[in-house]
Amino acid sequence: MENDNNFISRGCRCTPDPNTTRQEELHAHSCTKLNVFNWLENIKPPRCYPSQDLVEVRFKNSRKDFFLVPEGLQLEEGDIVAVEASPGHDIGIVTITGQIVRLQLKSKNIDSRKTEFKKVYRKAKVSDIEKWVAAVKKEKKTMFGSREFASSLKLDMKISDVEYQGDNTKAIFYYTADERVDFRELIKVLAENFNVRIEMRQIGMRQEASRLGGIGSCGRELCCSTWLTNFRSVSTNAARTQQLSLNPQKLTGQCSKLKCCINYENDCYLDAIKDYPDTKILLETKKGKAFHQKTDILRNMMYYSYQDNPSSFICLTRTRVEQIIKLNKKNVLPEDLLEEVVVETVTEVFSDTGYQEDSITRFDKPAKSKRKRKNRNKRKKKS
Repeated sequence: MENDNNFISRGCRCTPDPNTTRQEELHAHSCTKLNVFNWLENIKPPRCYPSQDLVEVRFKNSRKDFFLVPEGLQLEEGDIVAVEASPGHDIGIVTITGQIVRLQLKSKNIDSRKTEFKKVYRKAKVSDIEKWVAAVKKEKKTMFGSREFASSLKLDMKISDVEYQGDNTKAIFYYTADERVDFRELIKVLAENFNVRIEMRQIGMRQEASRLGGIGSCGRELCCSTWLTNFRSVSTNAARTQQLSLNPQKLTGQCSKLKCCINYENDCYLDAIKDYPDTKILLETKKGKAFHQKTDILRNMMYYSYQDNPSSFICLTRTRVEQIIKLNKKNVLPEDLLEEVVVETVTEVFSDTGYQEDSITRFDKPAKSKRKRKNRNKRKKKS
């Protein structure tokens, strides 16, 4: 079996073989996006629990949905199934079954009683898989061709991905654009050349980066293309809280937006900064007044400079800054910002605790004196 990136994005380890029946070789858990581990697989539910007739089916990239299983059809994780679509049917891979589906619905705030789910038609036949493989292999060629048509029509848009439906009757074109685009003429050209039903979906810059993938500045694969599904808004206030340099080249990712990882540690910094004194307060000493320059929050260090020498940074601990502020409130001016160095002598014996420093030679046998040896020899002779 040969590897194909289009099938890897669908949760497959390799290109499906219509003649094989061992689906566990095709679908396997790995560090890929939208991977779900069924930790309830070996746990039998109570008898009062209703049987779960829903399964989760995965398609390309971040597209997943829940489908209703008809009676008499037994599905397992990794099965390739034909599901209801509009129009026709689509082909996907079953990711989870059983009681864990109920927990997934609850985590996504989906009410199974009020929601009308689409149906699973059947397990995919040999003809279904062959048609699906042929459709997927045309996606890259179709994407490059659609980009040429869009540039020839002088449309200010970028087509980043194409997804064919399993029955090869419909294609979804994902594009990004800064402004509204009139692509009615483009749809006519695409339908004539590719002979499929065309659907255009506009996505954001972050969604485009998650589909294309890549390597981040940390040296690892992009979070949005591996595990991140919820794109929270990132503001420059989070960068200011973490004392980061507001350099667009360092703070922006491959999507030309602020990096999502800025939000990861922001809550930790917000909790730690609550205990710090107000940075607007000037520290008064006999040498002059000092103002705040920057803060190393996790190390509990604050940097100040005298007003007459702003280029010189003085590193202070947070406790020292709080101490100077308390002295200033009492109208007391310390000699300098830095703490006075106090040299303390440490004695070897600690009588209060009962501990004392042991000798290095405490385990060595003591040397016996010559007088004791002579007396011992005399006793042996007399006996």
